Amino acid sequence: MSKPALILFAHGARAASWAAPFERLRALSQARMPEVVVALAFLELMEPRLPALVADLVASGVDELRVVPVFLGQGGHVLRDLPLMVEQLRRDYPQLRVEVAEAAGEDPAVLAAIADYCVGAARAS
Repeated sequence: MSKPALILFAHGARAASWAAPFERLRALSQARMPEVVVALAFLELMEPRLPALVADLVASGVDELRVVPVFLGQGGHVLRDLPLMVEQLRRDYPQLRVEVAEAAGEDPAVLAAIADYCVGAARAS
């Protein structure tokens, strides 16, 4: 029986408060998928970083991983940095199945939700 995990992958920042919305997103996602480990990892400036988190997950028995870049667009971090990290993870853990979703902001439903917020904010004035 497989043990899956979902990693929400964000950039990271110097201010600890920056991570609060991502922690809320992680908690909301976990509540919808109690059978899946849902974790948050960062590219830089915050912990845990993706390689360290994956090491912990694999040690706990996770054998299936889906990484969701919580970025608005497919910039350099998503197009270059993340694929290199995933390639290394696949070499380090050949038994681990790793999939990567497109950046969250590339999804039409995400963009529609953000547009709804923007329109609502404009009308609230």
